[in-house]
Amino acid sequence: MTDPTRYATPPVELPLRLDAEPLPVPGCDVCSALDQERSEARGKGDMSKVSDINVEIRSHPHEGRHS
Repeated sequence: MTDPTRYATPPVELPLRLDAEPLPVPGCDVCSALDQERSEARGKGDMSKVSDINVEIRSHPHEGRHS
């Protein structure tokens, strides 16, 4: 059995992706509420929740929106 701490090649380090956050669709009450919730989560330092809300905003359907 081989030593698990030795590698033939070094491990790959992937960069942290910091894509732009999705913008709420103007006039959409759901997007507006999610945007407010995201701001509150960021203020509390809950970046996991911020990320979850970003997914919700991106996934929220709107007519004519293709993303």
